[in-house]
Amino acid sequence: MILSCQNICKSFGVEDVLKNVSFGIEEYGKAAIVGVNGAGKSTLLKIIMNEMSADGGSVILAKGKTIGYLAQHQDISGDRTIYEEVLEGKQYVISLEAKIREMEEAMNHFKGRELEEHMEAYHKVLHEFEALDGYAYQSEVSGVLKGLGFAEEEFTKHMDELSGGQKTRVSLAKLLVTKPDIILLDEPTNHLDIGSITWLESFLMNYKGAVVIVAHDRYFLDRIVTKVVEISMHQSMVFQGNYSAYAQKKQQVRDAQLKAYMNQQREIKHQEEVIAKLKSYNREKFVKRAESREKQLEKIEVLERPKEEHTEMNLSLTPEIISGNDVLTVAGLAKSYDGAELFSDIDFEIKRGERVALIGQNGTGKTTILKILNGMVSADAGEFKLGSRVKVGYYDQEHQVLHMDKTVFSEISDAYPKLTETRIRTLLAAFLFTGDDVYKRILDLSGGERGRVSLAKLMLSEANFLILDEPTNHLDITSKEILESALNQYEGTVLFVSHDRYFINKTATRILNLTGKMVINYIGNYDYYLEKKETLEQVYLKEDTGTAAAQSGESTGKTDWKQQKEEQARIRKRENEIKKLEEQIEILEQQIADIDEAFCDPANASNSAKLGELQKKRDELELKLNECYENWERLSEQE
Repeated sequence: MILSCQNICKSFGVEDVLKNVSFGIEEYGKAAIVGVNGAGKSTLLKIIMNEMSADGGSVILAKGKTIGYLAQHQDISGDRTIYEEVLEGKQYVISLEAKIREMEEAMNHFKGRELEEHMEAYHKVLHEFEALDGYAYQSEVSGVLKGLGFAEEEFTKHMDELSGGQKTRVSLAKLLVTKPDIILLDEPTNHLDIGSITWLESFLMNYKGAVVIVAHDRYFLDRIVTKVVEISMHQSMVFQGNYSAYAQKKQQVRDAQLKAYMNQQREIKHQEEVIAKLKSYNREKFVKRAESREKQLEKIEVLERPKEEHTEMNLSLTPEIISGNDVLTVAGLAKSYDGAELFSDIDFEIKRGERVALIGQNGTGKTTILKILNGMVSADAGEFKLGSRVKVGYYDQEHQVLHMDKTVFSEISDAYPKLTETRIRTLLAAFLFTGDDVYKRILDLSGGERGRVSLAKLMLSEANFLILDEPTNHLDITSKEILESALNQYEGTVLFVSHDRYFINKTATRILNLTGKMVINYIGNYDYYLEKKETLEQVYLKEDTGTAAAQSGESTGKTDWKQQKEEQARIRKRENEIKKLEEQIEILEQQIADIDEAFCDPANASNSAKLGELQKKRDELELKLNECYENWERLSEQE
């Protein structure tokens, strides 16, 4: 055990945050700390780092072990460049390098025994330098910076020039090159694009140390962690496995607890009814029996009903009217800023009922495309056209559609003046704004709270075409799952930008990858995109070698798109056929079981005619069942 937290308690005033939280981290272990927003995850990390004192309990770090921490928000300033700031993380290696040079220069000043001692000390320092991969520290710094999304020409930027998100990435790079025995990361993926997140996944999976992550990125957690520490109702529970395993086991635990509670409640009610009945006879022996049962009932340790955090947003997104089949057509779209071209000649269409994810690295222009479609930014070239009866609802990650000076209640009531106060309060309660929370100013809300207000407004708009820019930012995992469910049941059309791969995988029916200043289309979810990415990028992004080659590439791209559609249709058909066969198999197996039971019925045992009829029917069913098995096996083996 490299890190142990034992019975950690923390309160703020009369409000408990953590109560007897306990868990351990093994050497080289990879663990996640999960829980809803406000559960105390970041507080726990600060207690581990001794940045905040606990009210009770202890944190034990193994002797001689080092620990590093990345908080959610970083405020680095100064004249250092990005490269110099991260290089600071290699200060010990740099000092060893300087010491080696000094010792090499001093060698000529020693003779005999002194030289032997000097050489012995020299080789000891040299061995430590080599063990720390000292000869490669500069390339390591460059590699980590590039992996986290910094181009080499950005290395010379000064810290004072950077945004908050860039500063967080620099801090993360500095922590990674420092290589402590334990890394604590608080929402490390918040300011990373998909490419950088994928790089960080690989880095942490292969990291020769322990890693503890607080994150709402389920795909990220699934890939890295082998243990999950859940903070719920101020207490902790430890689950082995990745996030998906945790979610499954958590549901099983809750189901078992609920079943035990319900069974006990039924037993208590039954005993109370028996006691009341015995007393009603008003005879001494029955009264004594009733009293005996009452004493037994008093000894029962009554189970509490399993509690859950009140976090669910009861979304119901229903379009006011149904749009035409053609929802959006984009042709020849182009945009540049300060002479730098973001994208050019962008073409794509969106049909009714599609849920399309627009993905790409930071800075490629994803949000710009959404703003162009919403009339907030003008395109340099090209056009877009909305279809008939299309009504757009827009969710902006920067929440520019909110008025900072208004309260939560007035933000909704001013936008929808016909709504009653009861209706507004009911709606806001579904988005976790209850009591006096509805009178908080938008300006005073956290990013996650503003996001929930924007989603509430979007729900009321009854739009049939939702355009969403990073809708899961600042949402906890439970809220993301509810939003996923709502979008999957939504009868309209959705275009969204997100770097949350789990969310994309759960909701997208098609992916548009903005790369190389153009859009590549994938008809499927994120897993399908990963499968086809390399093949399609070779087709779309290869260099033009003349008109014939360009036309060939265009033709190949269109053919591949058509093949994708046909392949998706084939897969859906096969899955439907398998599902029907499984249902038929279940029915046939039950019918055969019923006949077998009829064979055992004494009434049929002496009736040879009935037994012959049953056997004939069973043989027919058995034949059909074998055919179903063969068809199911054949379809299941198809790819």
